Amino acid sequence: MAEDMEQSRKMFEKVVAASVAVVVASLVAVAVPLPRSQQVSLAVNVLLSALGYMATTSVIGGLGSSFVKANLKGIDLNKKTTKRDAGGNLVRPIEGIAIPEAQGTVSAAVFILVLAVFIPFSFATQKLNVFPYADLAEYLATLLTITFASFLGFADDVLDLRWRHKIPLPLFATLPLLLVYYANGNETGVMVPNQLRWLLGANIELGLLFYVFLLCLTIGSTHAINIYAGVNGLEVGQSVVIAASVLVMNIVQLHRIPDEFTEYRDNQVQSLFLMIPFLSVSVALLRLNWWPAQVFVGDTYCYFAGMTLAVVSIVGHFSKTMFIFLLPQILNGLYSLPQLFPQIGVPCPRHRMPTFDASKGTVGNSYAEFKPEDLKPLGKLVFGVLKNCRLVHVRPGSSEGLVQMSNLTLINFVLYVFGPCREDVLCCRLLTLQLASSLLCFSLRFGLASYLFEVVL
Repeated sequence: MAEDMEQSRKMFEKVVAASVAVVVASLVAVAVPLPRSQQVSLAVNVLLSALGYMATTSVIGGLGSSFVKANLKGIDLNKKTTKRDAGGNLVRPIEGIAIPEAQGTVSAAVFILVLAVFIPFSFATQKLNVFPYADLAEYLATLLTITFASFLGFADDVLDLRWRHKIPLPLFATLPLLLVYYANGNETGVMVPNQLRWLLGANIELGLLFYVFLLCLTIGSTHAINIYAGVNGLEVGQSVVIAASVLVMNIVQLHRIPDEFTEYRDNQVQSLFLMIPFLSVSVALLRLNWWPAQVFVGDTYCYFAGMTLAVVSIVGHFSKTMFIFLLPQILNGLYSLPQLFPQIGVPCPRHRMPTFDASKGTVGNSYAEFKPEDLKPLGKLVFGVLKNCRLVHVRPGSSEGLVQMSNLTLINFVLYVFGPCREDVLCCRLLTLQLASSLLCFSLRFGLASYLFEVVL
């Protein structure tokens, strides 16, 4: 097992090193045709991001024990070091090695500081008589929104807020950015495919509905990452894959979009300025959260990452593209609905994370146990559909009349389809699914779109 852990970590570090090399080379290539001021800003951004990576690694290593002393700690249930009885069941109260929790706080704080320091370098070359005050307002609103979301996440880590309280919180965090978006007169319409323009026209103005969509995106993105969790490396890993996909899209767009589309190219550069620091602090955290996890990221990181991804899609004007990037998170949310809504009535245990087989060192499905005849009418219908369509694993329960159904998460579904495996293997499978979603998005964005629209930017 120790050899497997070491091999997994070495492979992870090799993949990260290779990816960083490719990204740096791509950034160098894309920076050549940029204006001199943006070249300098991009170079400073990369340098500050590298410092952010080192700062995140150093601070987490130095303050981990302080978080434990402050009772911000957790125990990894899927490890052999966690105490179990002779039957392999967890002993309660849980006993095991305390691991620092809420380390996403460090990543968020370093990211915010990096962006704060970067402000002068981003606007230093601008002359006062033509100073882009609208861009500065948007930048500051972005920083305020991400800071607010990170604070709410830390409050959730400390206070363990109820879902009915924390679901609407991202809405309030997003309001400053949406107000600036409105004041700057940004677009609130969508283009109509060529095949439907004879009926609907070239463009549909959504007005207020577009802002409702943006609010739903920010709320959904923030909580979707929080729900799609329970495996070492998954929360940060999915965020890194999505952020890397955004980075790739920005680089491709800067290569393919002509120079005369200045505003659109500037949006891609602004997106780069946000994604590079985000990736640096996230990869630093992922390195420590990878199996076997030395730290836990906490709700702070989920709020911070979800809001950052939503905000960059608003600033970069690709919110509809971000919707496809988040497809696994959306599927996980839809799949989870029968257990999340009491009105449906499918029982939901407190923890839906995978179970651990200490004898084999693998993780497998976790289950909810109930009597099908006790379900509400809607619950019976949903359970019947899930069972008959083989979307869940159902087995006999602990006594007559009871059944056990695999919990309704995408993690459990992948375990149901592919079978038990090591925790890092499960994480890699889930991240592969995330990557497949990004590839689907690129095929739609740069392939299918050319058949639907005359001009594809």
